[in-house]
Amino acid sequence: MPDGTSVAGVGQPVAEPKDPVADGLLRYIERFASLLIALGVPPMPARVFGALLVTDSGRLTAAELASTLVVSRAAISDGVRYLTGLGLIHREREPGSRRDYYRMPDDVWITMLSLRDQTLVRWSGLLREGIDLIGAGTPAGARMAEHAAYVEFVSKELPGIVQRWEEYKASLPRDDR
Repeated sequence: MPDGTSVAGVGQPVAEPKDPVADGLLRYIERFASLLIALGVPPMPARVFGALLVTDSGRLTAAELASTLVVSRAAISDGVRYLTGLGLIHREREPGSRRDYYRMPDDVWITMLSLRDQTLVRWSGLLREGIDLIGAGTPAGARMAEHAAYVEFVSKELPGIVQRWEEYKASLPRDDR
């Protein structure tokens, strides 16, 4: 795709000729991003994640991300900062180059599960605090105790799921990786 910024360089997208493949890819990225947005990820980081997911090289520069998403490079900056801060993408630089590349790590889904597990631990603590506040013997306290038990069960099971994934992944033919 062309750079996607105006000649004046102000970062405003310009009209591009219709490319069915690029258009379909952008629609896919937007659909993928909408799922992440529904989970609480801000829109631009979600779109950056989607763009990195579908690139063959596995890495893109800010300019390439801007071109792919048809947005300004400034818009990309916040997205990569957010994702880098969570460990969902990594910033790399080739020796002798001043150009930063953004790459999605191979274990990104494990990182996402780890982030979700941290949230589960916080939910469990907050639920237990609420039970102490309202009393375990109340209907609300009993309901919250069941919620806390579920959250704690899922949190306890996640490491086993990751281990089973690693075992399963090792058994996959190389073409499926």
